Amino acid sequence: MKVITRFAPSPTGYFHAGSYRTALFSYIFARQQGGRFVLRIEDTDRERSKKEYEENIVDSLKWLGLDYDDFSRQSDHTANYRKHIERLIANSQAFVSAEKVAAAGERSEVIRFKNPNKVVVFNDLIRGRIEFDTTELGDFVIAKSLDEPVFHLAVVVDDAESGITHVIRGEDHISNTPRHILLYEALGFPVPSYAHIPLLLATDRSKLSKRNGAIPVTEYRRRGFLPAAVVNYLALLGWHPEDNREVMSFAEIIKDFSLERVQKAGAIFDEAKLRWFNRQYLLQLNEADFSEAVQPFLPEWLSVKSPVLKRLLPIIKDKIAAFDEVPALFEESGELHFVRSLPAYDLAKLPWKKSTEPTATAIKHLTEAKRLLHILADIEFDANTIKDTLWPYAEAQGRGDVLWPLRIALTGQDKSPDPFVSAAILGREESLKRLDSALHRLNTQESQSLKHG
Repeated sequence: MKVITRFAPSPTGYFHAGSYRTALFSYIFARQQGGRFVLRIEDTDRERSKKEYEENIVDSLKWLGLDYDDFSRQSDHTANYRKHIERLIANSQAFVSAEKVAAAGERSEVIRFKNPNKVVVFNDLIRGRIEFDTTELGDFVIAKSLDEPVFHLAVVVDDAESGITHVIRGEDHISNTPRHILLYEALGFPVPSYAHIPLLLATDRSKLSKRNGAIPVTEYRRRGFLPAAVVNYLALLGWHPEDNREVMSFAEIIKDFSLERVQKAGAIFDEAKLRWFNRQYLLQLNEADFSEAVQPFLPEWLSVKSPVLKRLLPIIKDKIAAFDEVPALFEESGELHFVRSLPAYDLAKLPWKKSTEPTATAIKHLTEAKRLLHILADIEFDANTIKDTLWPYAEAQGRGDVLWPLRIALTGQDKSPDPFVSAAILGREESLKRLDSALHRLNTQESQSLKHG
């Protein structure tokens, strides 16, 4: 038997991680078994189904790397559904029922399946044996008219005629499965295997929903998450390999996945953990790929061709977990705000707080730091060389007394990269210019103090 699985979303809204985790498990299982993965758009709800939602589904699957082998829409199958509904009616397995519409007080006709009132037993590949007395379901509705099937009838016909062998879906569909099995049997179709995976929960353990923690998957792309990281994290929500690895390639996940190791309890979707995964993948990007991916998140004033950007890239990479964190680095309170221009700072911030003669000490050490940096050539002006040049002096004179004034003179900020890195980012010319500015201000203050003293 060739394994065929499917993902069958309704294009009535944007789908969050819970839905795509279902698609991912279906995809992984099919690929692991050398089978096929089918995308079916369940658009029988004509009023709520929108083309934009369908396009978002297709776009999301493409971004995640879940390529499908076949595509269809339920709206193209209306004639086929009618054929099966008519056959059920002809065989006395379904009947037309006049229903009272409560709101209007009028009567309308629907088509109901004639329930044989039997006990349905099926073996869920995750949950084991499930037994259900279908008597409590009554004669359930399968269509609003011959040309308007409801979910239960349409999904059974489509799954059967697509040759779906394994239906992998959320546990909220367990109550639908007995209805579907009754319809499979009535229509003479083979019953597929079922696997109901645990729901995704928000961090407060409530069901993940649009109102509680869920956003469209494409929003993560907009925020600068990497698809490989999202796939890796989703795969581990409800399943884990035997050796409890966390960072796994797609190929490794497909190789090691098993439905038997999928847990029954709900899995918590935690964006903080997703960011951790994203950072692991972000750190693996080479310079060219990182440079390309970070571009949309950089401030407009930072030119792609700027030598400063090349010096900034490893600093940015070291500080973020996802690209949406980049803009904050350059905001007024951000660690890299100083790169564009030197922020205005209070001269009293320059001396180290423990200095006994603050201004004189700061002048002395900034003067020496400037001298040491001046002798370095542009080509030598990298963080390691700058540190090697300044560190012996700082060790001898007191690290706080030397390095704190240097940090403030270069960045004007309490929170910034260390002065060696900051100087390397700014480059030799700009660094010396800022040291000159700080020394000029300190010397002016000192001379005025002596004049008035």
